[in-house]
Amino acid sequence: MSDEKRQRDRAASRAAARAAKAELRTDGRLSAPGQLLQGEAVSVGGVLTAELPAEPLADYATLHGLRPAAARPPVGSYLRQLWRRWSFIMAFATARNIAMYTEARLGQLWQVLTPLLNVAVYYLIFGVILDTSRGIPDFISFLVVGVFVFNFTQRAFISSSTVITNSLPLIRALQFPRASLPLAYVMIELQQMALSMGVLFVIILIRGEPPSWYWFLTIPILLMQTIFNVGVGMFVARLGSQVNDFSQLLPFLLRTWMYLSGVMFSIATLTHVPSEAKAVLQLNPAALYITMMRNALLQTQRQSFPGTSFGNARMCAEWHAYKPSEPKSIMYYSSHCPAIANPAHYWFYAIGWAVAALLIGFFFFWRAEARYGRG
Repeated sequence: MSDEKRQRDRAASRAAARAAKAELRTDGRLSAPGQLLQGEAVSVGGVLTAELPAEPLADYATLHGLRPAAARPPVGSYLRQLWRRWSFIMAFATARNIAMYTEARLGQLWQVLTPLLNVAVYYLIFGVILDTSRGIPDFISFLVVGVFVFNFTQRAFISSSTVITNSLPLIRALQFPRASLPLAYVMIELQQMALSMGVLFVIILIRGEPPSWYWFLTIPILLMQTIFNVGVGMFVARLGSQVNDFSQLLPFLLRTWMYLSGVMFSIATLTHVPSEAKAVLQLNPAALYITMMRNALLQTQRQSFPGTSFGNARMCAEWHAYKPSEPKSIMYYSSHCPAIANPAHYWFYAIGWAVAALLIGFFFFWRAEARYGRG
C-alpha cells in the first residue's frame, strides 16, 4: 500500500470520527460526563446517561411532588417532624447527661456541686462582705433558690448558642428538623435542674422551712421557665450559627442579667432606685421566675414579700434601716412596704414571657432552617 493511500485512509478515519462526534453533540445527549443535554440515554466513556423530561425541570418537580432536600418545610409539617422525634430528643438529652461527667471522679455529682459552690462564693462575697443579706429572712435559702433557678436559664442559653456550629457534621450528614438540637440541649439542662431541685428541697428543709402545698406551684413555674428557655434557646442558636463572636459575648450579657435580676439581693432593698425602675427589674423574666419560685418554696419569703400586708410607712422605714443587732421580727416588716409590682399579676407576666419567647424564638429559628450547616 502506497504512502498516499495510507494518508487518505487516515484522513477518512479522522473525518468519520469528527462526523460521529458532531452527530453525538447535536443529538441532544451527553457529550461528556457531567454535561446533560436532551435525547435518548447513551453511554459515553462508560458513563450511563438518563433521558430528561420534555417539560421544564421546575414543572416536572412540581408534578411529581419533588422539592429540594434542604428546603424549609411549612410550619405545620415542621412541628409534626419535631413531635415525631421527641423520643430521640429525650434519649439524646439523657445520654449526654450521663456522658457529660464520665471522666470526672465525682461524675454526676458535679451537676449539683457546681451551683452549690457558686452559692458558697456568692454568700461569702455578697452575704458577708457586701452585706446584701440585710433584711432578708433566711438569706441562705433565698440565695440557693436564686442561683439554682438562674443557673438553669444561663446554662440553657450558653449551650444553645453553640449547638449549631458544634453539630455541623450531624447536620450535613442527616436530614432532620434543626430545632431538635437547641430543644435537646434545653432538655439536658432541665434534667439537671430536676436533680438540683431535689437537692434544693433538702437544703430548705434543713434550714427549717416547713413543707407546704405551695411547693406544688414549682411544677408550673418550672414548666413556664422551660418554655421560655426553649424559645430564647432557639433564638440564640440561630444568632450563634450566623455570628461567630456571639457565643463569646453571651456570658458577659448573662452575667449582667444576673446582677440585675436579684439573684444575690432583694430588689426591694434598692432604696436609691426609682419605683418604676424597680418594677422593670422585678418583671424581667429571670427575676420573675426566681421570685415566683422563692415565694412557692419559702414561707419566709411569702411572709415578708412587699405588699402582702397593710401599708405602713414607719414599719417599712424600720425594715430599710434594719441592723443585725435588732430583733429578727423587723426583717418581716418588708411586707408593709409598697409592692414593687402587683404580685397578683405575676402569673400573667410569666405566661406572657414564656409564650412570647417561644413564638418569637421558634419562628426566628425556623426561617433560617435551610441555611444551617452551609457555613
